[in-house]
Amino acid sequence: MVEPSISQYGISLARNVGMKARDGVWLATDVWRPARAGEPLPGPFPALLVRTPYDRRSPRYERHGEFWAEHGYLLIVQDVRGRFESEGDFVLLANEGVDGYDAVEWVAGLPYCDGNIGTFGTSYSGWVQNALALERPPHLRAMWVNQGGSNGNVTALRHNGALELRWLTWAVSHGAVSPEAKRNPDLALSLRKNAEAMYEWLRRLPWSEDESPLAQLPQYETWARELYEHGDDDEYWQQRGLNFETHLNESADVPTLYSSGWYDSYTRATTDLFSAANQRFADQQLLMGPWTHGEASIERTYSGEVDLGPEAPLHTANSEGVRPVHLEWFDHHLRGVDNASEAPRVKIFVMGGGTGVRDAAGRIAHGGSWRDESEWPLARAIPTGFFFHSAGRLVRDRPPVDTEASSSFRYDPEQPLPTISANTSSLNEIMPRPDRTTLATPLDLVRVMVIQGGADQRTRPDLHGCEPPYGPLEERTDVLSFSTEALENDLEVTGPIEVAIYLESDAPDTDLFVMLQDIYPISTEWPDGYRLNVSDGLMRVRYRNGMDVPELMSSEPVEVKFQLYPTSNRFCTGHRIQVLVSSSSFPRFDPNPNTGEPIGRHTNTRVANNRIHHSIARPSRITLPLVPIEER
Repeated sequence: MVEPSISQYGISLARNVGMKARDGVWLATDVWRPARAGEPLPGPFPALLVRTPYDRRSPRYERHGEFWAEHGYLLIVQDVRGRFESEGDFVLLANEGVDGYDAVEWVAGLPYCDGNIGTFGTSYSGWVQNALALERPPHLRAMWVNQGGSNGNVTALRHNGALELRWLTWAVSHGAVSPEAKRNPDLALSLRKNAEAMYEWLRRLPWSEDESPLAQLPQYETWARELYEHGDDDEYWQQRGLNFETHLNESADVPTLYSSGWYDSYTRATTDLFSAANQRFADQQLLMGPWTHGEASIERTYSGEVDLGPEAPLHTANSEGVRPVHLEWFDHHLRGVDNASEAPRVKIFVMGGGTGVRDAAGRIAHGGSWRDESEWPLARAIPTGFFFHSAGRLVRDRPPVDTEASSSFRYDPEQPLPTISANTSSLNEIMPRPDRTTLATPLDLVRVMVIQGGADQRTRPDLHGCEPPYGPLEERTDVLSFSTEALENDLEVTGPIEVAIYLESDAPDTDLFVMLQDIYPISTEWPDGYRLNVSDGLMRVRYRNGMDVPELMSSEPVEVKFQLYPTSNRFCTGHRIQVLVSSSSFPRFDPNPNTGEPIGRHTNTRVANNRIHHSIARPSRITLPLVPIEER
């Protein structure tokens, strides 16, 4: 019987070992090895590979390296092509499959490796794992994909036709620490200054070639512009690194654990890819917590300005954080440790049920708990229509009875709805450097533009785009709201969420943005109540019939169906369920100019007067997956 790995070895680090990809490009690589008395051991040992655009020499990878070497693993950390000390040109997600295959097989050939290779990593390092799996490296045995992509045109790169603007801010801020910027101080200074003015740059979209924050870094400008301008589902979105769903049948059939959080930018991508992979491959698992983006969030009790309770962190009994959970996974799949007999296929955190009080940090106590499941989506969840009615009512299971009823709002792309908090990541700006301050990199002063996670959906002076008088988003003239009465019983919403909205507009194209909220009642701590964002989503209306069949609107109403981010939330007795409808959320998404011009190449903007129908013939609604109370 193989025993679980324990901390028993010393550490040996070989810096900048490097490897050559098949085209001769040198990729900077560090190798952490188990050692005795300072000397690396011959092994052979199983190996873990992490490929990153975020500098393999950063402290987080040092901590990983020490942990894995101490426990009898090799850890190989590699800068992806064109980043930090690796040669070649960096093109977002373009080369990660082939380079990843080469890296796996190079590791397997090391004389002190036993040929069993696993991969792990978060965000971009999640994308690269899925990309290399499509190439089927023979020695790949298992993966832990934390917060990675799926179909980038539907979610995580673009979002149902709109661009997730975080990728433009990513290009500028991370361009400021690119090898090109390191070699050219003037370029580095220019990019840092542009990153400091990032919000204003986003307001000026679309950028021209001679007026762009990336004009002096043309290789980054090229891929950023391509991402911004490609809305249609064409050959661009068939690239293996951008869309794994299309090529999933080609992927390696290896045990994979997909993990993310309900407030992550990859919530839908993670659940979508798991659902598709779970139908094709053996030993696929899903872990969904209440977290925001990033590995560090997995160990927090809060997301944004919402406290989820002491159960929220994945692992609280050890200061090593998530690594012991990683260790169990890879011990089982790389070393054959019998530790997975009780492992659930799906593990989710059901948010809600907290006291609602304000804690010492100013966060609302929303609470929640973990639950094991055998599937995703849950078969026992009942899709239930909540219909829009006149006077802003949201009514369960009762379509409207009016023969003619609608509600209208005015959307001006020059005054978009501000994003208060959301499922986002890397939507960053760099703060000006204080006088007489020395920094390792400009990213030491990075600040997020919006709140990552949950928050009261009220405008406020510390966020971009908010102007006085401050108040709830629902009070804006470019927002419609529909609310239930106070709930008489708890309701659990767990799974994918869909809206079907009948829209009439005087513009040839516009967006629909929908947010699901958990409305806390008025209390001593929250005298105006608390409007917690639970899920949201957006659709560029020209893509209502499919991402590959854009169709502009006429004056006739059209039905627009799309998914919001999935979630798991318990709406408590006395709370209300509220749905907000608008046409923008900025700076999260690029505002639709309403002109119908080619995506990313508009020359002007116009106001859209949008009308949402809620009548017998046109029953707009949100469909929520309700888990029966007796099943909890």
